[in-house]
Amino acid sequence: MIRNLIFSTFFFTGIILISLIFLPSFFLPQKYVLYGGKLMGYWTGFCLKVFLSTRIIIKGEKNIIKDKKFFIASSHQSMFETFYLQTIYNSPVFILKKELLFIPIFGWYLKKIGSISIKRNKVTKDNLGFFEEISLLTTKSNRPIIIFPQGTRVLPDERPPFKKGVSRIYEELKIPCQPIAINSGFVWPKKGFKNLDKTITISILEPISPGIEKEEFIKTLEKKIYTELNSIN
Repeated sequence: MIRNLIFSTFFFTGIILISLIFLPSFFLPQKYVLYGGKLMGYWTGFCLKVFLSTRIIIKGEKNIIKDKKFFIASSHQSMFETFYLQTIYNSPVFILKKELLFIPIFGWYLKKIGSISIKRNKVTKDNLGFFEEISLLTTKSNRPIIIFPQGTRVLPDERPPFKKGVSRIYEELKIPCQPIAINSGFVWPKKGFKNLDKTITISILEPISPGIEKEEFIKTLEKKIYTELNSIN
């Protein structure tokens, strides 16, 4: 209880301070704001290790795609991956729910780094242009896109079917997909207290090449990630 309180105090204070320090960068080129995002990722890892005695393991670094365009599909169990993946990948673009953009300062930061928002489970004018926006960004930039195909944070033992949007992105972009399995929910669940003396494993899996049917792709992706989660849980 006390260590949870200490963690939350230091973690959120640090995130707020980093956001404030990097406020002037909103008027500078985007790359300066991206440094702030990477710093938030390192701060997240530091707080987990120091205050909750969390061990963070990265498996499969040899599978990280280099020197070509790709997108990332990751399991999603906590806030951890939204921060920490920025320390592994160079300036990733997050696909996130639109509500996050309305958070003061932090939402401004998400907009500045080029995050792509979507209203979940709704058909809107913005959502209709969603895939075109992703395609345009991938054409103009080498920054990898990160999508959480479960659609929201889930409990460590939940295995919901993946949202079909990830297969549409795969079909639209025609680039490799980097699957990632992360069991962060055992340390940082979406509700309740955080757990002490646990391990978070980030498992970077072998890429899925472009060119297969989107129905086969989503089945392959789901099987890869859930099989790995069952292994590292």
